[in-house]
Amino acid sequence: MNAQLRGRMVNPWLAATVSFLPIVFVFVTLFLVMPTPLPSLETLGKMPWYAPLGGLAGAVAVFGGLAFIDKVGAGPFNGLTLTANIITSLAMDAFGLFGLQASGFKPLPWLGGLLMAAGVVFIARSAGKRDEGESHGVGGKLLYPFILVAGALMAIGVVWNAQLRGALLNPWLAATVSFLPVVFAFALMTLLKPSPLPTRQDLAGLRWWMPLAGLTGAVAVFAGLLFVDTVGAGAFNGLLITANLLTSVALDHFGWLGMRRVEAGPPRLLGAALMVGGIVLISAF
Repeated sequence: MNAQLRGRMVNPWLAATVSFLPIVFVFVTLFLVMPTPLPSLETLGKMPWYAPLGGLAGAVAVFGGLAFIDKVGAGPFNGLTLTANIITSLAMDAFGLFGLQASGFKPLPWLGGLLMAAGVVFIARSAGKRDEGESHGVGGKLLYPFILVAGALMAIGVVWNAQLRGALLNPWLAATVSFLPVVFAFALMTLLKPSPLPTRQDLAGLRWWMPLAGLTGAVAVFAGLLFVDTVGAGAFNGLLITANLLTSVALDHFGWLGMRRVEAGPPRLLGAALMVGGIVLISAF
């Protein structure tokens, strides 16, 4: 949905702003309808300084997709970001980073993480077949460390959002505070780089559901606010990624939402099976 929106908005910063604005509107409205409970000075005093930046940390991957996916290819980009997400999530659980309860090193969840990473590779490689034969060059490979950091920040942002919710108590207020810096950052970039702008013809092809793309992603952020402390970062992000890629395979296979049809052949099905097996190991052990 975001890709379709970007195609019609032309300017990636404008597209990102349009995508995130409805999220803030919805969460502000829900907070006004359900304004309690409210945080106390004590809970605010215990809030880590980085907690309000959880949404911004997750938005780094959005920026990476906007800036780098054409240079490295869709397959490598998604493979790198999601693998970094999985490994970072397991490390945060194992070592108790950012206030999580340390679970120590457990071989089976890490084996599950490796299976998930292998599944991501199978799916990403088949998703990026249209990129085969194109040389993205050494310059594209030099971007790999930045893409890995973006994937790691996706996982870290989920944990920061959970800590933000713990300090602010009200989940609607926490979600609003999480997304406000993101909207501010993208709106500022739109003002600094206002061109190109969409033409009337571009806007004429805008479907009613395209500006709601950010809202679909906000469901995952809100789930992180509520559940990551309960199930752990590894299980939460593993389930999220598995559902994400399985849905992506279905979208491609059936050509939904205007996607080019890509049949779910043996590599994709094998990747999906590896991811399901990996998340079972991570969740059960």
